[in-house]
Amino acid sequence: MNDDLFEGVALETPQNVDTSVKDEIVTEGPSPTDVEWNDYVLGLFDEKELYDGRPLCAGLRRVAELLLGRIVSSRPTQVFPPTEGDSIGRSTVIWEVVFEDGSIFSDVADCWEGNTDDTFCVFNTATAATRAEGRALRKALRLKTVAAEEMTKKNTASIVRSISQTKAMANTDGEYDDSSRMTDPQARFIDGKCKQLNIDVEAFFKEVFDANVKRKVTKSQASDAIQLLGGDYQKDKSLITNFMGYKSDWRD
Repeated sequence: MNDDLFEGVALETPQNVDTSVKDEIVTEGPSPTDVEWNDYVLGLFDEKELYDGRPLCAGLRRVAELLLGRIVSSRPTQVFPPTEGDSIGRSTVIWEVVFEDGSIFSDVADCWEGNTDDTFCVFNTATAATRAEGRALRKALRLKTVAAEEMTKKNTASIVRSISQTKAMANTDGEYDDSSRMTDPQARFIDGKCKQLNIDVEAFFKEVFDANVKRKVTKSQASDAIQLLGGDYQKDKSLITNFMGYKSDWRD
């Protein structure tokens, strides 16, 4: 072998190769306002980070840091575990994600026997937390699809109707009265969701239910409000234009 072949050439060795972690953000690709954005982001997920074509929370974390920068904080800000006497075992969590550039995204999710497969329903608070984190991350990524953890094989609409019928029958026997005042867990959920959506709670109940929050909101009205806040209003912000402007003192 010619010993002069590599003369003057600096060879990299394990000692002089930079193996440190670098904070790099992908800058190529469409803008978040482009119509191609959603498909572009979904194309960044590995097959193992998808379930039935929907992103898993772990994959959302990785892709969020790839596109938006390092996550400096990801934590629950409010946790509402099932309360004593709660027959459906509903747990609700509000989750907040903070990126290195200071941008903050948060969302809320719940878990109960009607919207969660039995395998995960027993871990209702943990499942609600994972769902809420996934919702916050996909909001940050501006994704139009839901996270895999938000899905269930159960017929939620049928379960809700069944529970409503059971409550109505119980009410005739004096065991359940959905005309009584809304519970504290209901009020806390409504407050958190209205804060997130920037909804004036008092104006919302007045316009939609003709109810005065300073006097009495029934359990039934609160239940219907929760369905709206977590469903239609979450998907279509144009529905809330008549009662925007959150105020924290609505229960005083």
